[in-house]
Amino acid sequence: MKCTIFVTSVLLALTVFAQKKPAPIDKRLAGLDDALQQLPAKWHAAGFAVAVVEKNKIIYAKGFGYRDVEKKLPVTPNTQFAIGSSSKAFTCGLLGILREEKKLSFDDSPIKYVPALRFNKPEMNNLITIKDIMTHRTGLPRHDYSWYLFPTHSRDSLMMRIEHQPPFAAVREKWYYNNFMFLTQGVIAEKITGKSWEDNIREHFFEPLQMKNSTTVIDGLRKGTEAAIGYQVKNKTQITKMDYYDIAAMGPAGSINSSVTEMANWLITWINGGKFQGKQILPQAYVKEAMGSHMIINSDTPDPEFADIHMGNYGYGWFTSSYKGHYRVEHGGNIDGFSANVSFFPTDSIGIVVLVNQNGSVLPSLIRNTISDKLLNVKPTDWNKVYTKRVEDAEKQQAATKATMQSSQKKNTKPSHVLYEYTGSYHHPGYGKFEVTVERDSLFAKTPLQTLWLKHYHYDIFLPYEIENGKIDTAQQANLHFNFRTNESGDISALTAKLEPATDPIEFKRTPRAVAVDRQTLQTYAGEYELAGMAAKFYLKEDGKTLYLFVPGQPEYELLATDKHAFVIKNLDGFKIKFTEANGKITEATFIQPNGTFMAKRK
Repeated sequence: MKCTIFVTSVLLALTVFAQKKPAPIDKRLAGLDDALQQLPAKWHAAGFAVAVVEKNKIIYAKGFGYRDVEKKLPVTPNTQFAIGSSSKAFTCGLLGILREEKKLSFDDSPIKYVPALRFNKPEMNNLITIKDIMTHRTGLPRHDYSWYLFPTHSRDSLMMRIEHQPPFAAVREKWYYNNFMFLTQGVIAEKITGKSWEDNIREHFFEPLQMKNSTTVIDGLRKGTEAAIGYQVKNKTQITKMDYYDIAAMGPAGSINSSVTEMANWLITWINGGKFQGKQILPQAYVKEAMGSHMIINSDTPDPEFADIHMGNYGYGWFTSSYKGHYRVEHGGNIDGFSANVSFFPTDSIGIVVLVNQNGSVLPSLIRNTISDKLLNVKPTDWNKVYTKRVEDAEKQQAATKATMQSSQKKNTKPSHVLYEYTGSYHHPGYGKFEVTVERDSLFAKTPLQTLWLKHYHYDIFLPYEIENGKIDTAQQANLHFNFRTNESGDISALTAKLEPATDPIEFKRTPRAVAVDRQTLQTYAGEYELAGMAAKFYLKEDGKTLYLFVPGQPEYELLATDKHAFVIKNLDGFKIKFTEANGKITEATFIQPNGTFMAKRK
């Protein structure tokens, strides 16, 4: 549950590592080394690498700072970084190749190739095309916590979540970034080719583009011979190591790891109409179409300060815009500990890739713009100054948000239930399942990714805080509210959280924590009970591990033990049964339901 914020850290000594026999610096890039050398200290980044291409060759490639701060290992042009969502153009490219081979049409429904795929609304199933999922115009918002907090290596499992993720707009009504739709593209390619997305990327791109050290799985960094470690900045002064995040099944949306040297070959391919070293890697018609504008991101007028930087549209895995009179195609990338930007100016035959081992860093955009000004021979902007102000403004806004949040807190309130009654399993079919437990008089939420401490805010609302290295990080700003809800019986039945800003809060249904009860004890409840003139029967089956209930005219119910003599009916919210013991024997059962409480005496 990492929040991308811009922060600062300690000053680092900086060494620039170039080739043993450096080529003469392009005159247009005069002074670039000096400018880039200052950035790690200014922005407290561990390190970064930059490559610049023109037409069909690399004209600049260097590393700055460290790929491993502790060991003082330098960044070089061959250092491997996670490129995050800069991977998206690769995934779209696979579909471009398949279209050229007449194996699909962008006007086809994705359901044609993935029959199990379903969306949240019938009209979405009927209207959404492959082109819609390539251009972020399905009407679905991000729902990123679904894959980030609840990761899985099963693509089928992730795809099944889509049906339960509500849209926020009609199909093609608005642009909204969505990683699940790029997962879907990867799965379409898998279904058509019979090969994994990873194998398709390697065969169609890595091998012909001589990207020999690029990988599509997290082990590419864990086991890489020159892999960068990811870092974040805490308390404005401390650079701290981050664990690699395994994107797992969501790989088609952003799991590629590469270096600026190898990504330069990718840029050369795009600049040259899909060709690399004379071989057609991507269909020429697809390249032209992919870097065109297929969806308007916003219709705002330009910032008065930057009147010559305007337009914000989307192609196929690429953002398009006008930068000081030059058409720019680019895509950024962010994942735990890493930031990236891959960009090119097709009419100028210039490309720039910047890879940084810093979480949520401004450096990819800052460096890209600085180099662009030099190569395009336009009036330079002090981008260091611009981004410094933007970060300061963002920090002020965060402080104001925190102050507003604190002022809205209702003091001197307490939870409506004892903490144990909040425990249990919480599930949403479009996200996943997590457990709420009590430890040392505190509530904790345990997701597949991490454990969160739940701090009481007011009433039945708690704030989640991350736990790192066994310590609760209370310095962070909690951006989520976990709102526990009760049913008509007054029991905690669900938890809601605003995990997706564009939709209503996501509701996770609660299943109480089951208490282990042995067969002998369960047998004491078995028998017939007189309930409103009917015979309600409790019984065990052959395994003897579960108590069941049957009432004439109703289905069989499975019971979960939650306390001594206390059970809930599985999958029926608000239905509980409590048994009464007298003189060592069970004498009656009390049915507690939303419509009333009913007594049943044992026959």
